[in-house]
Amino acid sequence: MPGRIQSIERAAAILRLLAGGARGLTLAEISRSLDLPKGTALGILRTLQHVGFVEQDTESGVYQLGGSVLRLGTRYLDGNELRTRALNWADSLAGRSGESVRIGTLHEAQVLVVHHVFRPDDSRQSLDVGSLLPLHATALGKILLAFDPHAASEAAEGTIDLPGFTRNTITDLESLQQEAIEVRNNGWAWELEELVEGEVAFAAPIWDRRGTAVGAIGIRGAVERLCDHDKPRMDQVSYVRDAARAISRELGSTPW
Repeated sequence: MPGRIQSIERAAAILRLLAGGARGLTLAEISRSLDLPKGTALGILRTLQHVGFVEQDTESGVYQLGGSVLRLGTRYLDGNELRTRALNWADSLAGRSGESVRIGTLHEAQVLVVHHVFRPDDSRQSLDVGSLLPLHATALGKILLAFDPHAASEAAEGTIDLPGFTRNTITDLESLQQEAIEVRNNGWAWELEELVEGEVAFAAPIWDRRGTAVGAIGIRGAVERLCDHDKPRMDQVSYVRDAARAISRELGSTPW
């Protein structure tokens, strides 16, 4: 069985120490508190700075937690609160739509499925919680690209891969950005056989008390059930948007 990696344990110890220091800590304080040589502590701090987990004040020289690690913590809290608040509404949406329901959040330029309700029939289905879905080929992902500033900036920087899954998948950045504009204007997103042949999905954004899009909720099903002549069934879109509004209110969002 592989052993533990000492450098990672030391990095974690520094992060925990900085989390408890409201005003930041100097190199000497970190070194002394963790009984680490200054050179070792400095090397770890510089690495953590490079990945954005630690920041150093240019005037005082003290170290504190960086924006990247704080963002990770916020995502964790958002995902857990989101799932807890959405349970009843996701069940209700599955019942109204007759389709499976997924709730997703942004995770490393992908959609992390944090909750999944099976389609309410006797068909064989597999649980998708914990699955990662592509941003550009899913309705959930398009919502995040349109309304999540982190996803939008990653797309603008060209750091998101755009592989093709079907002949309908958007694989160029310009088309994807145009799609995001349309999603923002409409307030909802859909995919038509862009991830899986024969499947359609609709999604809408979930907002928190800060006015931040913390996730998306959507339904997925067969083309013949969710479309009329390749056009989305607007009654199903309305069910999704209603559920998104209800969950947003649970999270403290101002009604709109």
